[in-house]
Amino acid sequence: MSSTTDTATPSNLLRRAQHTIDGSIYMKPQNMAWEPTQFDGISIKVLYEDKEKGEMTCFLKREPGATLPMHKHPEIEQTYVIEGSFYDHDGICRAGEFVWRRVGSFHETHSDEGAVILAIYRKPNVFQDRSGYSRKSV
Repeated sequence: MSSTTDTATPSNLLRRAQHTIDGSIYMKPQNMAWEPTQFDGISIKVLYEDKEKGEMTCFLKREPGATLPMHKHPEIEQTYVIEGSFYDHDGICRAGEFVWRRVGSFHETHSDEGAVILAIYRKPNVFQDRSGYSRKSV
């Protein structure tokens, strides 16, 4: 008869795991400056970016009347509105609401009152002359 020994089950591995030093990256967006983008009236605070993969999580601030021109979503885009509102041909998204865009969809967005949104990109939007947001030098 054989005896049972400590096996490599997920529960046992977790008990032996050690914290990863610098495994969590804490951000303080309230201390970050808004950076202008290539689009008039739209500024950005980048919270996470992996340029190689095309991933980005950011805050975007739209001044009243700002328009993001026609663009394509090569991957799903997710957006949560923190304040204000913005809209496209399918509807309007207000503070406290969420919208996501299907892969391959095209649209342009507008904000009459201005907005601050949290945007999560798996790949950058494709505009007529470039992909993604570029930060202007101030």
